[in-house]
Amino acid sequence: MLCRSKQYLAHGFTGSSPTLLFLLICLALAAATFAVYLPVRTHEFVRYDDDTYVTHNPNVKSGLTAQGIKWAFATGYAANWHPLTWLSHQLDCQLFGLNSAAHHLVNVLFHVANAVLVFLVLSRMTKRFWQSAFVAGLFALHPLHVESVAWVAERKDVLSTLFWLLTMLAYARYVEHPSAGRYVVVIVPFVLGLLSKPMLVTLPIVLLLLDYWPLNRFPNSKFSILNSLVEKAPLFLLSIVSSIVTFLVQQKGGTVLAVYKLPVRDRVVNAIYSYLAYIGKMVWPARLAALYPHPLAQIPTARAVIYAIILVLITIFLICHSRKHKYLIVGWLWYLGTLVPVIGIVQVGSQAMADRYTYVPLTGLFIIIAFGAADLLMKIPLRKFILTALALAILFGSALASSAQLKHWKDSFSLFDHTLAVTENNYVMLNNYANVVNEQGSPTEAVKYLVEALKLLPNSTHIRNNYANALKELGRLDEAIEQYRIAVKLTPDSALPHYNLGLALADRGDYDEAIEQYKTAMTLKPDLSPAYSHIGYVLAQKKLPAQAIEYLEKGLRIEPNDIFAHGQLTLALASVGRIDEAIEHCRIVLAARPNDVEMHTNLGILLQTQGKLDQAVESYKKALQIDPNDKQARDNLNALTSK
Repeated sequence: MLCRSKQYLAHGFTGSSPTLLFLLICLALAAATFAVYLPVRTHEFVRYDDDTYVTHNPNVKSGLTAQGIKWAFATGYAANWHPLTWLSHQLDCQLFGLNSAAHHLVNVLFHVANAVLVFLVLSRMTKRFWQSAFVAGLFALHPLHVESVAWVAERKDVLSTLFWLLTMLAYARYVEHPSAGRYVVVIVPFVLGLLSKPMLVTLPIVLLLLDYWPLNRFPNSKFSILNSLVEKAPLFLLSIVSSIVTFLVQQKGGTVLAVYKLPVRDRVVNAIYSYLAYIGKMVWPARLAALYPHPLAQIPTARAVIYAIILVLITIFLICHSRKHKYLIVGWLWYLGTLVPVIGIVQVGSQAMADRYTYVPLTGLFIIIAFGAADLLMKIPLRKFILTALALAILFGSALASSAQLKHWKDSFSLFDHTLAVTENNYVMLNNYANVVNEQGSPTEAVKYLVEALKLLPNSTHIRNNYANALKELGRLDEAIEQYRIAVKLTPDSALPHYNLGLALADRGDYDEAIEQYKTAMTLKPDLSPAYSHIGYVLAQKKLPAQAIEYLEKGLRIEPNDIFAHGQLTLALASVGRIDEAIEHCRIVLAARPNDVEMHTNLGILLQTQGKLDQAVESYKKALQIDPNDKQARDNLNALTSK
C-alpha cells in the first residue's frame, strides 16, 4: 500500500481514493465520447471510399476467410498496404454483414478506447492528473476528429492510433525498468500499428521527445541522446521499411502525384499554409469539410513567406520558454513531426489537407494548451475554479461542435452537400455527388454536376469517364463514346477507359472495335475479369462460340463469382452442344439470382433437350411464378403439358 500511495502522491492524492478517481475519469471520458458519437447508429455507408473498403469489396464482404486473409496481406488495393485494417473490416462483415450501424459503432468503440488510453498514458508519464484528463477530453471531443471516427473507411485511423497509444504505454513501462522482454512488448503494438496504417512511422521520434519530457531521461549521466537513438534503432528501421513499402504501393496505385503535375514550390507553400490552417481549425473549427481541394499555385509567394515567418516565430518563442516548460517544445515538435508524412511534400491524392490527418498530431498542441494554462494561471486567485470552468466550457463547446459536424456524415448526400457548401472548386465532390445521383436514377442531374467538375479539371480521366457513363445512362450513346475516346487519349495506359469504351461500342453494335478495346484493356490489366466476360459476350454475338467460351473461362479463373460470365457461358456452351456444362453454369446463376426468369426458362430448355421433361416443366413453372407474362416459358410449358 505504501508504494501505491507514493505513486499517487505525485498526482496530489493518497490512499485508495485516487484509484476510484482514475476509474471515474475513465468512465466519464468513455461515456461522454460514446454519447456524442451515438447518433452514428443511424448513419449509412457513404459513397466516399466506404464502397472501396467495404460495400463494393468482395474480399471484405465475404468476411474472414483463408482467401481473404491472404488477400489482405498481399494486396495494395486502394493504394495502401494495411493488412490489419482489411482484417478488421472483414471481421465486421463476418459478424455484422453490411449493417452500417455496427461498422460505425466499432469505430466509435476504438475512439473511446483511444481517449481513455491518452489519459492513462499521459497521467502515467507526467504524473499530472487533471492536465492529462483535459488533453484526453480534447482528444475525445474535438470536432476535427469527427472524420476519423464517423467515416467507416477511416478505420485505419482509429485502429492504428490504438496501437500507437499501446506502444507509448508499453514504452512508459519499459523506461521504468528497462529489459529485453519489456522492449519486445514495445515493438509488438508498434508493428501492429504499422500494419494498420503507416502513420506510425513518426512514433519513434515522438518517443525521443518523450525521453526529454516528461520522462526526463537525458539529465541522467548514464543516458544520452545517442543512447536514446541507439535504443530506438529497431523502431526506426521498421519505420523506414514501412515508409518504403507505402511509397511503392501508393506510387503503383497511381495516387502519388508527379512533380511535373504539382511543382515542389506549390507543395512547400501548401505545407506551410496547412500547418497554420490546422491550428486555426483547432481553435475555431468552422467550415470543416471531407475534402479541401489543393490550392495548387493560388497561394502567392509573398503570403507563403509570411506564413513561414509566423511558424518560425512560434518555434523560437516556444524554444525560448522551453527550458522552464519543456512540454512547450515537445508538444510543438510532436505536432510538426507527426504531420510530416501527410503534409503534402509527397503529395498523395488531390487534397490540400484533411481533418483526419490531425487525429494524432493535435495531441501535441493539446498538451501545450492543458499544461500551459495550468502553469500560466499558477499565481491567479481562484485558479482551480477558473481552470475547471474553462476546461468544462471548452469541452462542452467541443462536444456541441462535434455533434453538429457528425450530422454531415449521416449519408452521402449530407456529406457531399455540406462539403460543396463550405469549399470552392471542389471537383472531387462534384464528381462524387454526380455518381450518387446517377446511381439513384438521376443521370440528368449527374451530367449537370459532372459538367461543372470538368470545367474545373478538364483533363481528369476519372471525371470524363463518369461523364460518359451518365450520358450512356441517358441513351446519348454517341456522345458517351466520344467522351470515352477523350478519356482513352488522356490516359492511354489505363485499362478502365478502354474497357468502358468497349462496352459502349458493343452497345452500339460496333463489335470489332469493341473487341480491340477489350483486348487493350486486358493487356494493360490482365486480371480485369469483366473484360474477359464481355469480350466473350461480343464473340458469341458474332457467332464465334468457341472463342467466346475460351475468354469466358479465362475470366472465371480470375473471378469465379462473375455471374454475368456464368450466364454467357451457359448460352455459349449450349450453342456447341455441351449441355451438361451449360446446365451447371445455369444453376450457378440461379443460385445467385433465384428470380432470374430468363435463366429459369433457359434451364428448362436445356433440361428438355436432355429429355428430362419433368424437371423442364418445373423450371418453366418457376419462371412463370416469377413472371406470369413470360411468353417463352408459357409456350414451352403448354407444349410439354399438352402432349
